[in-house]
Amino acid sequence: MSVASVTGSPLGTVAPAADPIKVMVVDDAVVVRGLVGRWVADEADMILVASHRSGRDAVADISRKKPDVVILDIEMPDMDGLTALPLMIAEKRDLMVLMASTLTRRNAEISLKCLSLGAADYVPKPESNAGVTTSPAFKRELIDKIRALGRRRKVAGRTFRASAPPAPAAVGQRVAAPSIVPPSVAFHDHAVKLRPYGTTLPKVLLIGSSTGGPQALTVVLKSLGSFIERVPVLITQHMPPTFTTILAEHAAKATGRPAAEGRDGEPVLPGRIYVAPGSKHMVVKRTGGTTVLHLEDGPPINFCKPAVDPMFTSAAQVWGAQAFGCVLTGMGHDGAHGAGDIVSSGGSVIVQDEATSVVWGMPGAVAQAGHAAAVLPLDQIAPKIVRVFSGDRS
Repeated sequence: MSVASVTGSPLGTVAPAADPIKVMVVDDAVVVRGLVGRWVADEADMILVASHRSGRDAVADISRKKPDVVILDIEMPDMDGLTALPLMIAEKRDLMVLMASTLTRRNAEISLKCLSLGAADYVPKPESNAGVTTSPAFKRELIDKIRALGRRRKVAGRTFRASAPPAPAAVGQRVAAPSIVPPSVAFHDHAVKLRPYGTTLPKVLLIGSSTGGPQALTVVLKSLGSFIERVPVLITQHMPPTFTTILAEHAAKATGRPAAEGRDGEPVLPGRIYVAPGSKHMVVKRTGGTTVLHLEDGPPINFCKPAVDPMFTSAAQVWGAQAFGCVLTGMGHDGAHGAGDIVSSGGSVIVQDEATSVVWGMPGAVAQAGHAAAVLPLDQIAPKIVRVFSGDRS
């Protein structure tokens, strides 16, 4: 999540925990290790179980300390984070690893590579150790992500790995229907009431995601097949600059379609994928009969910039009942308000289910607000999208 300097926390205050989240910090900078260790120790629901300067030392200590969450630096002597990551996961399959790196293109590429290898999320570090000590935004984002991932591991007690995507479906091709979802589905004691799909054929696909989103997006986009040629796809993934550039490049490789960060004033055309650039909200506007992108440099929304809500809300205003939203894994509640605007305009929204989400914050908020027409496992989302855009609302 790209977070600007705002006060407060999307997860709120926390009471002391009988079963605290066990955290390991792995960073070659003693200043960072000491500071992050103190931040963790100050949280009532967390405990620092180990601190290491290299990946090799951390791998050797995983089985003994059994952390829930590891904060893993990328650039370290002896053994770097990319090398250490799969060894850590091999030692503890339910380990949640949070990659930490500065915002260089190389580190952004490595961070996204780490996500494909099993890391749960990443957090961008300030450029210098001094920046780490003076950045309240970095501290808040780090602690919130540790808490979200730690809670998820405590509840589930298992790993979250994206399942292999099904074979892409051709446009208009009938895809075998998944098991029927009942009108009311229970998720950890929260009753989720599904709403009917809109009656109008959608013309745009809007996707919002955060924690675990890059992996989930790859699964969905790869599985859309030739469907993607006939509609525009707009994506807001909580990411900082540079990361979103690389995410768009990955989307192009996954689909074989043009994909790039959205540009201000750019027309929205079928067959193209537009990714909200880091540190800008991406919305749509109708100008002279043409739908164009507009990049806004306003304050963070829901602690995020880019945020999903403004994209969803603007799409509801432009496309009305022809807007179709999809909310994938992510912490917080961004997208819930905008999803309400989409369904109020006659459109539809589907969300990823809790079992396959790294964090069921964003999709859970949409579902529990009553805005979702379906709550689906990750590997069933793309087939459902293809069917709905082909006129099947069953």
